[in-house]
Amino acid sequence: MEHMAQRLSFVEPGFDMEVYTDKQLQGRGELQSFQDSCATSDIVVVEGIELEPTVDVVLSATDIVPTLVAFGCAPRLQAAMRLGGIRVADHGPWQQLQAALPWTGAAQAKQLQSSIQELWERHSSDDLVSMFLVLIDAYVTKVDRLDSLRASGPLVIARMIKNCGPQIFACVNDPECKAALDCLQACSPTDQVCSYRCIVSHESQLLEDFSLCVLQKHNCMGKSAEIPALPDPPPMAAFRGEDLTHELAESLFIGWLGKEEWSWRVVAGQNAAYDQFPCQYQIFYRGKARQSLWYDPVFQVKTLDGRMVWRRRHYRVRRAKQPGAFNFSVLDNGVISKEYWRIVDVPDDLSWALFAYSGAASAAGQVYTGAVLCTPDGRWPAPAAEERIVHALKLAGIELWELFRVDNSCCTGMPLGVPEKDAASNPAGQSLVVMQNA
Repeated sequence: MEHMAQRLSFVEPGFDMEVYTDKQLQGRGELQSFQDSCATSDIVVVEGIELEPTVDVVLSATDIVPTLVAFGCAPRLQAAMRLGGIRVADHGPWQQLQAALPWTGAAQAKQLQSSIQELWERHSSDDLVSMFLVLIDAYVTKVDRLDSLRASGPLVIARMIKNCGPQIFACVNDPECKAALDCLQACSPTDQVCSYRCIVSHESQLLEDFSLCVLQKHNCMGKSAEIPALPDPPPMAAFRGEDLTHELAESLFIGWLGKEEWSWRVVAGQNAAYDQFPCQYQIFYRGKARQSLWYDPVFQVKTLDGRMVWRRRHYRVRRAKQPGAFNFSVLDNGVISKEYWRIVDVPDDLSWALFAYSGAASAAGQVYTGAVLCTPDGRWPAPAAEERIVHALKLAGIELWELFRVDNSCCTGMPLGVPEKDAASNPAGQSLVVMQNA
């Protein structure tokens, strides 16, 4: 929870979150501090409080707090849960009637309760941050990061039909494309995990045409988003005793390509929407144009209907001002995403690498951050590397326990290889500039 407080400050420095444990509340000094905090708080979130003396303390201190959220707590705390002053555990006839009317506060509270419960139960740090942001947005102040995801106005449909009628007609009359739209419609606007799983499960040329026209070319939804400024980890400054240059940093990205069919394999990632897929291969290679670099991630997807399929993306990579920092761009199912990557750390033997990124799909109103821990073979680095990895993660504002382990146990038939149309004549030979001295 203390780390969640830090992550909320990355979203908005003005957000203030204080953390107390049940043990602290047994001490007089901390108890008074807790009571004073509750007296001026808009939201209190309680987790795992079951001891009756602590339950009494929490109930007494939070009596005037308009929003009290409880997970895994004693029944009395669960029953006291309220959102914007509305008790969500109250099931009397009048409350049931209010909850059935969609425009009432009770109905909105019930819907919000369902959303935050789902986010909580996913047990990911990204979803936990999203839960706090949803609560703050609903009951404290509007969150800029969520603003572009709100429901669009009534003129959206007219704009869509005017500008993209053929693409819409083709999509809704195709079972796979229509399934993608229905799946996306069922996701909360703030739920990137749900949205991206719909996309990778149902991606098709018709879906790409639809998104390219409706979102990217004409921005019918009126969305916008910018790459998050925080966290902003510094790129590593040197490698093997030499100051990092743009060329050397590119060679670190290219990594093991040449000796292997890939540059790196992802062993763990931090982003719940994009870093959980099995069998993630990274392929970095130099392009034909001077100073050009390309990045093709290859990954496996378990679709919503249970199939295992391979997906591949194609990124353009450009040098940022500082060596070790890069600007990425990709057309992903009709929507352009722009990302800012940093090489946070790579040891001299190239046994592992940590890459951090921040990104935005402006036309979809989506922003995101994350990091990937990579090795040559997809296995976790040796125990001796843990201290250095933990330090690198902290530079990126990430704790080790936030990472998702990638399932690399059954990876066959992956569509690897370097596209000839974009690659330089000898990409493998160029990648060995780093590895020759390993």
